[in-house]
Amino acid sequence: MPRREPRVPSPEAAVYVISVAAELSGLHPQTLRAYERLGLIMPGRTGGGGRRYSHRDIELLREIASLTAGGVGIEGVRRILELEHQVSALHARNQDLAAELAASRDALRSVASKRRTDPNKLPVLRQPDPTASVVVWRRSRD
Repeated sequence: MPRREPRVPSPEAAVYVISVAAELSGLHPQTLRAYERLGLIMPGRTGGGGRRYSHRDIELLREIASLTAGGVGIEGVRRILELEHQVSALHARNQDLAAELAASRDALRSVASKRRTDPNKLPVLRQPDPTASVVVWRRSRD
């Protein structure tokens, strides 16, 4: 009989009970409860109401512990976490826009080649010069 590989839960799967999460994060269970009351962490819940923490929750708890140990207050931690979330969202949006731009360029190249147009005549298809500078100016309204 072939040996099956053990299933590893996804990082988002809420699998750890509070005592295990506290041990893995190096925090007291009461601290985890306090962080939940403060809205810093949102563990999953079982049908009976028990808390279940994911691997991502454990990483977040470790980050919170590191920040507070470094002297950052709870409101500072909250703001740092919000900013990190915004940066992640903007990074993902930037990747989406870059992919959309690449697809648009590919479509334009395709149309240009079918019409036998020089792609360099279409500014959007020129490869950007990484050493070039961009100057933005606006005429005064006088």
